Amino acid sequence: MNEAFPVSSALDEEVARAELYGLLARLWYAAPDAELLQAFQVAPTEAPAAGSFLEEPWRQLVGVARDTSAAAAREEYDALFGGLGKPEVLLFGSHYLSGFLNDKPLVQLRNDLDRLGLARAESTYETEDHIACLFEVMRYLIAGDDVEVANLTQQQAIFSKHIQPFLGDLCDAVSRHPQARFYAALAIFTRAFGEVEAQAFDMLA
Repeated sequence: MNEAFPVSSALDEEVARAELYGLLARLWYAAPDAELLQAFQVAPTEAPAAGSFLEEPWRQLVGVARDTSAAAAREEYDALFGGLGKPEVLLFGSHYLSGFLNDKPLVQLRNDLDRLGLARAESTYETEDHIACLFEVMRYLIAGDDVEVANLTQQQAIFSKHIQPFLGDLCDAVSRHPQARFYAALAIFTRAFGEVEAQAFDMLA
């Protein structure tokens, strides 16, 4: 997972988008470690991508991260998304789209990824509809070298079909959970970023 903070230069907006997707993938995949939390200490508080709509949720996320220890982040992640039995909050798209894990939305996603020549790494435990995996797919579709795959058309297709329909519900479930603090701020920012992406893709239609 890419741990780099997104650049703020409008001259390289696509690089900024890819790095932001990479950062979100990293943070949703596992709790931030001490090194990543240290990076938040010097992270810029201006919007990490073009548009003032992201300014306040990004500032809030940075502020909470600066006041969070690695141990607290790990404890919160485990409380929300781990543990024995069913987690407090599920991070898989099929749960929100059909009500069941490993259901038809996951099959459809796998078919679309296979068409693009993409597959889950054997070392990855989570299924492809985990939000972190989907964000990593988006990062690749922006920054990848194969222009037949890494292009706006494929980005829009994956985002509109496999991310946008459930992203708001997932972020709401996290931000409203009483045990969420760092991840509540992350959910609010993620939702805002998703809304910016959706609006940008709508302009392409």
